[in-house]
Amino acid sequence: MTIHLPQGPYEPRANPLDLAPAGSPLASRTVFSAAHVVADPYADVSPDSPAAVDWDATLAFRRHLWSHGLGVAEAMDTAQRGMGLDWAGAEELIRRSAAEARSVGGRIACGVGTDQLPPGPATLAEVRSAYEEQLAVVEESGAQAILMASRALAAAAKGPQDYLDTYAHLLRQATEPVVLHWLGPMFDPALEGYWGSTDLDLATDTFLQVIAEHPDKVDGIKMSLLDADREIDVRRRLPGGVRCYTGDDFNYPELIAGDDRGFSHALLGIFDPLGPLAAHAIRVLDTGDTKGFRELLDPTVELSRHLFQAPTRFYKTGVVFLAWLAGHQDHFTMVGGLQSARSLPHLAKAYRLADGLGLFPDPELAESRMRALLTVNGGTR
Repeated sequence: MTIHLPQGPYEPRANPLDLAPAGSPLASRTVFSAAHVVADPYADVSPDSPAAVDWDATLAFRRHLWSHGLGVAEAMDTAQRGMGLDWAGAEELIRRSAAEARSVGGRIACGVGTDQLPPGPATLAEVRSAYEEQLAVVEESGAQAILMASRALAAAAKGPQDYLDTYAHLLRQATEPVVLHWLGPMFDPALEGYWGSTDLDLATDTFLQVIAEHPDKVDGIKMSLLDADREIDVRRRLPGGVRCYTGDDFNYPELIAGDDRGFSHALLGIFDPLGPLAAHAIRVLDTGDTKGFRELLDPTVELSRHLFQAPTRFYKTGVVFLAWLAGHQDHFTMVGGLQSARSLPHLAKAYRLADGLGLFPDPELAESRMRALLTVNGGTR
């Protein structure tokens, strides 16, 4: 039956994409999906209130990702870290998710930042202390640590040496190898000039110097700059044994597939809605079938680029919207009221692209929910 979207009439598909059941563990690539949180829609909160999380639905979604063989990257920007989820909420999320991971044998890595600091300027000593507090929480939970880029460090650092000193201090504290995360300003404008320079070549040199001086404490790096050429360049300059986890939601198929000089692993927000399809594609790649892998993932790039279009930091709205349409949660409410961050035409196009890919386990449910959203937010035409 035709559904009338803002872009025009659309005929939803009748059946989801036919994927083989999840089987053997992923072998050729290490793959994490950054996962969203599910808000409690009945909590009486305002956009300025602490996050009210539906813990049952949030953990159920993580079990969904683990069931397909994906790792979970927890308490990162996809979970609205710094955009509705404060440190108190993130700490509880880390502890609950890490315990759930142990119970099901799932892989988990968790974000370590400085967002418990009060608003306003912080000293470098305060930044280090905040990082250390969060690092201890993640390590005590049994999860791998992801050292996230810090707004406070970006504001306090006077140049590259402050980054070198801060990260050297933190890496000495870490008991196990960590993932270093370089999040570009398209995801968070407050991170402009990270690593001590707005010149990306100079910033890259500082980033690589941190790794070169502590290769035994760095499991890998996550690049989230939406710049495939720069990621490939950095990947080729990494010390042996240090992984590159692509965070490039625009170019991930080619970066994961790689070339004769290497490839990227993955830690991606887009693998939240693409979880089953992404895992299936990696298993195809495990057989050596790069062509088949690209045939599965290349068609998803249009959806990903749509969700992550500028202002990129609001991609979380589309991710949660698709989780609702797919039946992973019963509502389209987000912590901080972020469900209002994208327009009705934007969401309608996301629905059409996702439906065209066969991402919805129950296309009729997705269609009925899309119709309800159109009626409430756009009226009838």
